[in-house]
Amino acid sequence: MPNPNDTHLQTPLRHTQPSSSSSTSRVLLLLTFLPLTLASLAFVLQWRGGITDPATRWSPPGSYQFPGMEASPLSPISRHSTPSASDCLNLGRSVSPSFPYYHDSKFDRGSNLKPKICITTSTSAGLEQILPWMFYHKVIGVTTFLLFVEGKAASPDVVRVLESINGVRLIFRTKELEEQQAKSRIWNETWLSGFFYKPCNYELFVKQSLNMEMAINMARDAGMDWIIHLDTDELIHPAGAQEYSLRQLLLDVPGNVDMVIFPNYESSVERDDIKEPFTEVSMFKKNFDHLPKDTYFGMYKESTRGNPNYFLTYGNGKSAARVQDHLRPNGAHRWHNYMKTPNEIKLEEAAVLHYTYAKFSDLTSRRDRCGCKPTKDDVKRCFMLEFDRVAFIVASTATQEEMRNCYEVIIQGLRESGIFDSVIASASATQSKDKFLSSITTSNSSKAVASQSLPSRKLGGSKNYQATARKALKIDANEWNEYAVPPQSPPGIETSKQL
Repeated sequence: MPNPNDTHLQTPLRHTQPSSSSSTSRVLLLLTFLPLTLASLAFVLQWRGGITDPATRWSPPGSYQFPGMEASPLSPISRHSTPSASDCLNLGRSVSPSFPYYHDSKFDRGSNLKPKICITTSTSAGLEQILPWMFYHKVIGVTTFLLFVEGKAASPDVVRVLESINGVRLIFRTKELEEQQAKSRIWNETWLSGFFYKPCNYELFVKQSLNMEMAINMARDAGMDWIIHLDTDELIHPAGAQEYSLRQLLLDVPGNVDMVIFPNYESSVERDDIKEPFTEVSMFKKNFDHLPKDTYFGMYKESTRGNPNYFLTYGNGKSAARVQDHLRPNGAHRWHNYMKTPNEIKLEEAAVLHYTYAKFSDLTSRRDRCGCKPTKDDVKRCFMLEFDRVAFIVASTATQEEMRNCYEVIIQGLRESGIFDSVIASASATQSKDKFLSSITTSNSSKAVASQSLPSRKLGGSKNYQATARKALKIDANEWNEYAVPPQSPPGIETSKQL
């Protein structure tokens, strides 16, 4: 017979179980619907345009989609932009690493840091070339860019992007600008007049010099400490600084130095399918100034492989000038001062990386922007350097297939010659350590006296610099005023006899 007390105890238990189950169900329901509600809210806000992916702000409607910055499928820009299949093939499908282009990257956080560095350039390139070039130099310490733009670089979509970047100033090639430059000081001086009224490269050289003259005044007004003229196919490689920083490199330069020369390295043709040279090209020829003399001349024939010169294009580097009174350009590669001969140094590790003819399309691009006749006599009026002349004739007279074959012959020749392996081997295996070091010393002291060479690495924390015996060819002050410094080829094999 059941105990009444047991029945009384069991009754509350039966009523408690449904209550506990109901509470658990409510908690589970809440946990299920809360994230769904938040996700729905975020979807509605973005769909209505309330939230925009910062990276998509770089892509104006109808422009290229750069690697690493493809627009979100939900962003307003992607709904209006329809890049073509070729755009995706050329840029979106790249298998190489790419620079990150984020609109909200605050590169000006160190705006109070010294020295302040300005780069000026004259360009007609598109965003696919200008943006990685610009952001690379922002990362290593450049604060201001003075871009003299025309052609594609002056198109509305490109301008819209460039003007949204801090520290960028655009100067358009207009009739008013040309009239203003025709009244400038250097236009009426004789040192540049030898390049006047000639087409193609000569015309570009004059434009660059006139633009550099204007850029000096802009840099001074902006409070810049250093100014550099650089093309958009060139990157400064600040090797030798305590950190990978152009700002640190120039900070270490003694205060009495007016100009710093960066010897240039030239990219070597590796493949015929290069799309993004800055991220795909990895091999460079060192400048004569950074090589032992015995190695340079000993491997000269193998390295040129029948080309007119050791470098395809120029070999006299680029330079940075301290912004000061009476500064003026001395052609696209150097600076000068009206009141004195600049005190200049040449860095032993830092260099300018020149990505010349790195893409197959570089052959045709020179043809398309020059109207000269493809004859040996006429190209001398248009181009200063021999390989540019040869390349223009080939691009103007050969079929696309023939040009491709010519390009591949250059690549194949470099591979078969084993030049890159043999140069390294000759510098380490065929010479003893003492002889190798001795050859460097011999090379460094084999030039006449004019400008000091400064090791670009500061030793320890000391301000004392160990200047080597390397010197540059002496240039008389009057000659600086008489002639601009044009792009010049590196020393040829005949120079070895003189040395």
